[in-house]
Amino acid sequence: MAHNGIRPDDLAALRRFDSCTLSNAIERLNLRPRNEGYIQGGISCMFPHLQPVAGYAVTGRMRSATPPINGRCYYDHIDWWHYVASLPAPRIIVLYDADDPPGAGALFGEMHARICMALNVAAYVTNGAVRDLGAVERLGFQLFASKPSVSHAYAHVVDFGEPVEIGGLTIHPGDLLHGDRHGILSIPGEVARSLPGIAARLLQEEVEFLEMCLDGNFSIERMAARIREDAEAKKCK
Repeated sequence: MAHNGIRPDDLAALRRFDSCTLSNAIERLNLRPRNEGYIQGGISCMFPHLQPVAGYAVTGRMRSATPPINGRCYYDHIDWWHYVASLPAPRIIVLYDADDPPGAGALFGEMHARICMALNVAAYVTNGAVRDLGAVERLGFQLFASKPSVSHAYAHVVDFGEPVEIGGLTIHPGDLLHGDRHGILSIPGEVARSLPGIAARLLQEEVEFLEMCLDGNFSIERMAARIREDAEAKKCK
């Protein structure tokens, strides 16, 4: 089923590219400043060898340094899970750790990974901590976080369904995200279907440029001429 005109095969096409290539394609379109649209600083991909993920953001906030007021523990917030299931699939959960500093404990581990996989969630993103890395890695589920933690502590969902900001990127429920070993990138929905084609052309341009570097006839003058040719071609498009 299509969501906002984006079909499942469009998402599959996005997953065939790494986030750097898609970022280059977005830059080619001049849709936003080049220092916006991605998570910056302190959030790392836990399993760099896994394939890229793409999905729609499911947003919320969590805490772990103090017990929840209503006594709910880290996995039994049923309203939260109903909310996760209500958004378009595939999903990427984005939970902002509201503690200062974040990461006293980890909400997300093997239990959450298994529930999320059953709910067609592709990845989990947080400025806080994650745990059970070995078990989650064996499941093939991707995590993006600031660090690992040995404990849940008092991890619990505080609220959900509102925009959150992680690493300078404001993420709204339903935003289209792409992630891999390089990090998390926001994909403008209006270009999601055309972006793979642009990315493929950029890769071909890179191949041709690299061939020039390796063909035994490299010179700075030849490189400069190629750069000028590419610049002129872009002006004509």
